[in-house]
Amino acid sequence: MRNAVRVCEVSKYYGHIAALLNISFDVKKKEIFGLLGPNGAGKTTLINIIAGIIPPSSGDVEILGYSVRENLLKVKSLIGFCPQESVAYDYLNAVENLLFYAGLYGIPRSEAKRRAMELLELVGLKDEAKKKVGEYSGGMKKRLNLAIALINDPQVILLDEPTTGLDPQIRRMMWDKIEELKKEGKTLLMATHYMEEADTLSDRVAIIDKGKIIALGKPEELKKELGGYSAIEMEVGKVVKGLEEKLSEFSEEGKIMLVGENRLRLYARDPDSVLPRVVETTVNLGAKVLAVHISEPTLEDLFIKLTGRRIEEE
Repeated sequence: MRNAVRVCEVSKYYGHIAALLNISFDVKKKEIFGLLGPNGAGKTTLINIIAGIIPPSSGDVEILGYSVRENLLKVKSLIGFCPQESVAYDYLNAVENLLFYAGLYGIPRSEAKRRAMELLELVGLKDEAKKKVGEYSGGMKKRLNLAIALINDPQVILLDEPTTGLDPQIRRMMWDKIEELKKEGKTLLMATHYMEEADTLSDRVAIIDKGKIIALGKPEELKKELGGYSAIEMEVGKVVKGLEEKLSEFSEEGKIMLVGENRLRLYARDPDSVLPRVVETTVNLGAKVLAVHISEPTLEDLFIKLTGRRIEEE
């Protein structure tokens, strides 16, 4: 069996509102699969359905061939789930929390203690093992969440926004841990709204928006859909009348987007030759150029191309 996770035509309705609509994809064994999309896109709902926490309105999920609808207890023994919120008890220390969750899986206490210390070392919390979790920082709680998700040595790990709210240094540390788990042969499905996180870690990524998958593939292949264009983003004092229309003449396929109150984005194969004309045209129309940035294509550029909006980052 090549696939660790199979999502089959999953929809979720709350009343007449569709949170997810006909979602299907497979996650191969030993890969990191990213779910990339803005907050409110349906990522957490989908992760919760895959984890068996909430039922789908229609469709099904299979984990290593076992249906979440029909074999929920078996599925739960195969997965580790790391939600956004801390699942640790503040009045217990890290070891006590891990032993508690190990007990839910029926892991013998001696084995649980050994595994708890190994996991705390993995996530860099071994020196804080006896400290009450209520005294932990947000980043420490995120790392403990990951350790708890691994206590049953799962084959499939579900991560819901694993680095939201972390400073860049701790975020990079979490990325290292995620990559280590892949090297150990684990399968990881990660929901994130951080474009760089999905691009850096994912073997394949599904871009989700408003409950639908709008693109799916390897990050480098998805970025090629932009045709190899570079993005020119320009901030102006004010978007004057006629500016967007005039600048569209310099953008490939005439595509120009207002991606902030006073920020315009256009695409060019040769940005070095296009940029001087863009700036000159902007100034001639009476707009003040405050800043200009040129970047290579990213997954966020693809999202903007498909939706006309940014993936908002916290």
